[in-house]
Amino acid sequence: MRCEQVQEQLLDYLHHQLSPPEQLVLDAHLAHCPDCQAELESTRQLWLTLGQLPTPEPSEQLRPNFYAMLAEYKEASKPSAARIWLTQARGWLREWLTPQFAARVAYNLCLLLVGIAGGYWLARPQPVAPATASQQELAQLTRQVQDMRQVLLLSLIEAPSATERLRAVGYTKELSQANPRVVEALLSTLNHDDNVNVRLATLEALAQLAPNEPAVRQGLVRALTRQDSPLVQSALADVMVQLQEKRSVPPLRRLLRQPDLNEAVKAKIQESIKSLSPDAQTHETFFLARPAHPAELSM
Repeated sequence: MRCEQVQEQLLDYLHHQLSPPEQLVLDAHLAHCPDCQAELESTRQLWLTLGQLPTPEPSEQLRPNFYAMLAEYKEASKPSAARIWLTQARGWLREWLTPQFAARVAYNLCLLLVGIAGGYWLARPQPVAPATASQQELAQLTRQVQDMRQVLLLSLIEAPSATERLRAVGYTKELSQANPRVVEALLSTLNHDDNVNVRLATLEALAQLAPNEPAVRQGLVRALTRQDSPLVQSALADVMVQLQEKRSVPPLRRLLRQPDLNEAVKAKIQESIKSLSPDAQTHETFFLARPAHPAELSM
């Protein structure tokens, strides 16, 4: 074993941290090597001297100095008033500058411009002859407002917030006629929205559009068997009676066959069927007992 290897292991030797085979090899080398014996003794004296040194005690000013440095650091890292205001402004901008907010701002600006333009055209003195042209311009502005309302409705009805979706449904009250995309969006909300209040509000809006929209009436009939909320089922049955929609009788009868149907809803549906079908009282027991006909399931 070479002296360099032995001297590297002297500290472990002094602290008895070598394995038994390594201990034997090192003892054998030390027994015949004066240089390594001298190095061992020197190392032993160094450690004894280090062990006798006193442990330094912290001064009385250590704690005050530490807290003074900590206070200086906190003061230096404290954000300025301008930086705080800038951070808050950024937070407000991120909170308000959403697609829904931008759509509402655009809608309100459009209403403002239409109001100014309409007031200008109505207030200025006009001869009798060009009155038709002014009326056409006003009608065109009205159509543009209707289009903006429909765009805003389509933008908000997909919002994650139920409040925003309710606001979108509320815009249908201001529509004289809904385009197919709006009807499709409202029917999808009625069938798939996870908030019962949104679905009820959507049903009310669709009921207002249904008298003049065949697609809405057909969509409401198809929605009968897709509802799982007793409140929506009951309200939808009332709408069918209000519209006197005869095509809703087969879906209503299929609802009656559901084993877990709410009893109050069942009574409401039975009353609706009697109101929509004059012979319902005679044949109701037959329809409840027999399986559904394939022609009925296809509706």
